[in-house]
Amino acid sequence: MAFKIFGSNPSGKHLERLKQSPQYKENGFKNISETPMMTGDGSMLKTAKDFLNRPKTSQPGFTLPSVKTDLKNIQSGGPLIVWFGHSSYFIRINHKNFLIDPVFSGSASPFSFMVKSFAGSDVYTTADLPAIDFLILTHDHYDHLDYKTILQLESKVNSIYCSLGVSSHLACWGFNQAAIHEMDWWQTEKIDPDISLTAAPARHFSGRGLTRGKTLWSSFILKTSEYNLFLGGDSGYDEHFKQIGEKFGPFDIAILECGQYNKSWAHIHMMPEETAQAAVDLKAKVLLPVHWGKFTLALHEWDEPVKRVLSEALSLKIKVTTPMIGEPVILNASYPDKQWWKG
Repeated sequence: MAFKIFGSNPSGKHLERLKQSPQYKENGFKNISETPMMTGDGSMLKTAKDFLNRPKTSQPGFTLPSVKTDLKNIQSGGPLIVWFGHSSYFIRINHKNFLIDPVFSGSASPFSFMVKSFAGSDVYTTADLPAIDFLILTHDHYDHLDYKTILQLESKVNSIYCSLGVSSHLACWGFNQAAIHEMDWWQTEKIDPDISLTAAPARHFSGRGLTRGKTLWSSFILKTSEYNLFLGGDSGYDEHFKQIGEKFGPFDIAILECGQYNKSWAHIHMMPEETAQAAVDLKAKVLLPVHWGKFTLALHEWDEPVKRVLSEALSLKIKVTTPMIGEPVILNASYPDKQWWKG
């Protein structure tokens, strides 16, 4: 049972269906552009050595501040977003509750003693969540698809929308397959009378064990008659942002990764300056930078991502919102921008 945390890759008829996707080539899913895992002079050995000697500044030296919003009794009429740190967040829109890539176990690893969350970043648990109408899973990495959290959420979630192949993990964990909807890039689903969800490209990879590319990775577009939201997942910078902006923009807000980058893996995670440019490409009115503020998965200072993206956004004249964990962002009404990371 301990090994269930790794999930299970697609097989049998499920795998045969996945092979029909335009994104599935040779023995797995591929990015649009050639995407080597390591770049520059990077290597797995060098990266391992660097992590053994990572600077103390890769973690905050204080308990992170937060706001404990009562998610079960939201009074706001407009679309509301609550960030839980890293890439987990809650969206309330059209009286429906969305939860994206939830990780509440205190770790972003198959082993609880590794990649532990920062002090103060775990003020929310699954018990604080209301019933979830739609759970969205962008890909299967541990910092986005958390075994313990997902099991605790099973009774709270009505429908799950995920990238191709991710349901194989959920099936391994005993989920009802009728509630799971896998999506390929450019596929759109009408998930409610006034809400559509589109899966779109990202530049990344997948895998919870030694093999990669057996499940797909995606961004998502959440659209109503009044609002248009871009949910970025994980992605290196590439032309797909401009393509998405042309086809589906402008966006009221773009939630984009901004952290865990390094020159040694420059194609699979954006540098903060690229995050700001991606928001321009998407024609986003507001940028919410995520994928930082909870775990150390790279070597940079823990608050470097937000400092760098704010600097570039100022140059590009992009509005950025920087909420504390739990602090509501309300579209067209409230965009928190305090520099709370200064302690």
